[in-house]
Amino acid sequence: MSRPLFLISIIQKRLRCIVLVAAVVSSPLHPQSPRVMDAGELAVALKKLNVLGSALYIAAHPDDENTAVLAYLAKGRSIRTAYLSLTRGEGGQNLIGPEQGALMGIIRTQELLAARRIDGAEQYFTRALDFGYSKSSDETIQFWDREVVLSDIVWIIRIFKPDVVITRFTPTLGGHGNHTASAILAAEAFEAAGDPSKFPEQLKHTTVWRPKRLVWNIFRFQQTDSPPPTDAVKLDVGEYSPWLGKSFTEIAGVSRSMHKSQGFGAPENRGSFLNYFQHTLGDTARGDLFEGVNLTWSRVQGGEAVEKIISQALAQFNPNKPSTILPLLLNAYDEVGRLKEVHWREVKQRELTEVIRSCAGLWIDALSSEYAASPGSIIHVTSTFLNRSDAPIRLEAVSLPLGQKDTTFDVSLSYNRAFQWRAAFRIPSDAPLTQPYWLTAESQKGSYVVTDLRLRGMPENPPAYSIRVILEMYQRRVTLDVPVRYRWIDPVEGESYRSLEIIPPVGVGLAESVHIFPTQEAKSIQVSLKNGSHRTNGEVRLLLPDGWIATPQDQPFDLARKEEEAMVRFNVAPRPDARNGTFFVEAEIGGKKIRKGIRTIRYPHISPQTIFPTAEGKLVRLELKTRGRLIGYIMGAGDEIPASLRQMGYEVVLLSDEELAESDLKKFDAIVAGVRAYNTRPKLRTHQKRLMEYVESGGTYVVQYVTLQRGESENLGPYPFTVSRERVTVEEAPVEFLNPTHPLLNDPNKITPADFEGWVQERGLYFADKWDERYETVIASADPGEKRQQGGLLVARHGRGLYVYTGYAFFRQLPAGVPGAFRLFANLVSLGAKKEAQ
Repeated sequence: MSRPLFLISIIQKRLRCIVLVAAVVSSPLHPQSPRVMDAGELAVALKKLNVLGSALYIAAHPDDENTAVLAYLAKGRSIRTAYLSLTRGEGGQNLIGPEQGALMGIIRTQELLAARRIDGAEQYFTRALDFGYSKSSDETIQFWDREVVLSDIVWIIRIFKPDVVITRFTPTLGGHGNHTASAILAAEAFEAAGDPSKFPEQLKHTTVWRPKRLVWNIFRFQQTDSPPPTDAVKLDVGEYSPWLGKSFTEIAGVSRSMHKSQGFGAPENRGSFLNYFQHTLGDTARGDLFEGVNLTWSRVQGGEAVEKIISQALAQFNPNKPSTILPLLLNAYDEVGRLKEVHWREVKQRELTEVIRSCAGLWIDALSSEYAASPGSIIHVTSTFLNRSDAPIRLEAVSLPLGQKDTTFDVSLSYNRAFQWRAAFRIPSDAPLTQPYWLTAESQKGSYVVTDLRLRGMPENPPAYSIRVILEMYQRRVTLDVPVRYRWIDPVEGESYRSLEIIPPVGVGLAESVHIFPTQEAKSIQVSLKNGSHRTNGEVRLLLPDGWIATPQDQPFDLARKEEEAMVRFNVAPRPDARNGTFFVEAEIGGKKIRKGIRTIRYPHISPQTIFPTAEGKLVRLELKTRGRLIGYIMGAGDEIPASLRQMGYEVVLLSDEELAESDLKKFDAIVAGVRAYNTRPKLRTHQKRLMEYVESGGTYVVQYVTLQRGESENLGPYPFTVSRERVTVEEAPVEFLNPTHPLLNDPNKITPADFEGWVQERGLYFADKWDERYETVIASADPGEKRQQGGLLVARHGRGLYVYTGYAFFRQLPAGVPGAFRLFANLVSLGAKKEAQ
């Protein structure tokens, strides 16, 4: 960000200049809302200023971290602490909505950031993709590409410079190939980070680093099942903090409960909670994790002067009037700025920034008039400056983004009286969209593509735009960069904030992304348009693969207001030579072509997240027959199967608890329970008798997989069966037909091995391992080298109807447009229907 040279010259001549970068301390319910620290938090932050030590905790996924250890180290020991999750959790199942894949990764990224705001640690990621459950570390490392992920871990070790690295798993203990792979790669990175011959391109931006030690945080269950190793380091992370009013395990419970998409609500435990750490590499510790690590300012040349000032500030800290120590903190900032050691200088300057801002009760915000704007548009910003202390603070100047000329002031910020300034700036016509940086390029098989080394590892994008504020405080000039945000008042949550977004002039999308064509008959494809600017007009079209025809070829649109939405329809038909393929939606405005949509993910526990997916879908020709007409669907954790059933020609009714209790279920040709329905719909158990009566009277009931928790996987069907953790993770694993003549494989569609080609991520999960003899098994599959799993598809006759349990991952296959999955699922829901084929 540039500033007129004459102003900088004047500033440098008149006063010493302290440059601070404003960070955001946020509450969990309003992830982007700026706030200052209260007295207890300030005391903890002041103590941390005199501690120079760091720890990096490494595991594979969001929710793998030990939040009690993170909270204890960050807030109890005042250690700079971070969690490195190798993936963003894209392969996990979503308990709160329909998002999968990259969208799931967005949610879980924000859940980790919400957790870190509570436990006080920082957050990093590698480029690795979570591809679902893996049974071996070899498979995981091969899929990820060892060098890609190893280089990222080395990079984060080199920029974070931890004294201690902690792994959640070991190369052999983890129960998941991703877990054990994280420990293997952490050990390799521990050695490589200090070797200048490894990834030398990183050394243009940082220096080599070798941590003091690598340890394994021994699993909690091993503390009860067997005694810990005698040489393990022991820490009681259940200690209580009077300043925070909570134990670190209580804080950990709140933090872990941010993983809501995984259903990981956790207790806020109180009392002693011992954790053990076993030596892996580096120097051995006997009594403490940081044994032999200098945690004081004496580790930095010239640091003793800083420590003396901070100690004086700690001694004089008055919770009722924290501003009294501002002169000392400003002196400390001066001293830190003189240090030659770059790493700790930058770290402590950031920490001092927040302490200075909070001691002054300083509130500075830059609010946009709109939450989003498109390139070329004008943004109006209202900046508010509020001094809530008796410290003498003057506003000197404000710089708008994009190198515009500073506006100079000479305004004294009186106690608790806000000063506001309004201005505007134009967003460049070539400004990039605020797409999450790891989604801007098409990913490789096992990892994201991020060309900018400096972005790698960061949890999210830096702010789109910031204003630079110059203040005078106790004869020093203080400069803060304040992100431009948007604020609104939610009628339930109250004041809420979100980052300013740069969006396309118009977003295009599809009501449904997969369209199946059993015949050459034309089908209607619905296209959505959303205005991202002010009045926008142009044309929209479909770009179809060879062999497909759209009528009309183009559709005009004219959107008068920002956020106005419209729908247009195209009739699409296949010619005889049409093949399955991908198609795109393209809008054209004044010669500019746009193929991006605008999709915002909203949940109460995270801030709104907007991404710009490519507007694309699939056209699928397949031989498909169905029976029946009306299907009742019991939504579970959220999936897109109802849309797929409608594509197959069915009318689908989403069944509420009230409808399950009171409606006439006999009208449905089949009822389908969505994934995890028995885990997420507590009242479903109370309707089990009615559902079994529906089956007994001639209905077909298809239950998709459930997870093992709180007995929710028991008593799912008319006869006993037990759900296990067994799964087939290799999507190409051969499928064996155990009963080739069974109707499921023949009626109304003849199922062949070809129908199991092109599956994505996995064959299935949570297969049954024990079942009553009245269940029939139809197909089996197995991962390489393992016993075949027959419990992925169970069928039982009950009375005049049929019951089906399936662990096969239709919830992934149907949205992905896998032809054979459509045919097999059609057979499932057609089992008990009349023989007239639609």
